[in-house]
Amino acid sequence: MSGLTVRAAEGIIDTGSTTSQIQSGKMKKDLLGSVDKGQKTFADTLTDAVNEVNALQKTADKKMEDLATGRAKSLPDVMIAAEKADIALKLMVQVRNKIIDAYQEVMKMQV
Repeated sequence: MSGLTVRAAEGIIDTGSTTSQIQSGKMKKDLLGSVDKGQKTFADTLTDAVNEVNALQKTADKKMEDLATGRAKSLPDVMIAAEKADIALKLMVQVRNKIIDAYQEVMKMQV
């Protein structure tokens, strides 16, 4: 049976391969078995990104607290940490918005 099947679609999503790679046999092992343990899924990538943004926020909060209590004397270090956290959060919000837009476009498609 040729064409796009549910199994092939799952393989495309999991591996990022194209249908021509699947049909040529390069990705048959991944489609028939499970995804290689070394590969990250899209959900894993998003989870890692959220955790990294969270870590940057916590670091910035800790540095601000240290500055307020007198344990830290370097204002530039505190400002740099705060800006890194702010930029990372803004980027994460934009990525979320793009994902939501893509989801809404997919839901508008007629089958």
